Amino acid sequence: MTEYAVLLPGDESAWAQASAEQRAEMYERHMKFAELLASRGHQVTGGNELQASSTARTVTGSLDQVSVTEGPYAETTEQLTGFYTVNTDNLDDLLQVCGILAEGGGKVEVRATVEHG
Repeated sequence: MTEYAVLLPGDESAWAQASAEQRAEMYERHMKFAELLASRGHQVTGGNELQASSTARTVTGSLDQVSVTEGPYAETTEQLTGFYTVNTDNLDDLLQVCGILAEGGGKVEVRATVEHG
C-alpha cells in the first residue's frame, strides 16, 4: 500500500464566518468521507483539523541560531486547514472519494508520501 497525504487548503475567513449549520454540513461531509474510505478498503492512518494559520510559527535558521516569526510561511488567502493520511492501493478511487470534500468549490490536494528505508 502507498501512503498519501490528503491536504485540505481553504479560506479561513469563510470558515470563521460560517454558520453553525454550514459547519455541521462540512463536518458531516468529513464523516461521510471517512465512512466511504473504510467501506472501499482505504485505511485512514491519521489526520486533524488545524488551528488558524495566525497561530503558526515559522522557523528559519539553524539549530544554534533559530529565528521564529509569528504567522504562516505563505501570505495567501488560502491556508492549510487540515489533513488526512491514507494508505491505499487505489489512488483513482481515493481521488474520487475526495470529491466529497471538494463539493461547493473546495479543493483537495493529494500527494504520495516518501518512503524511507
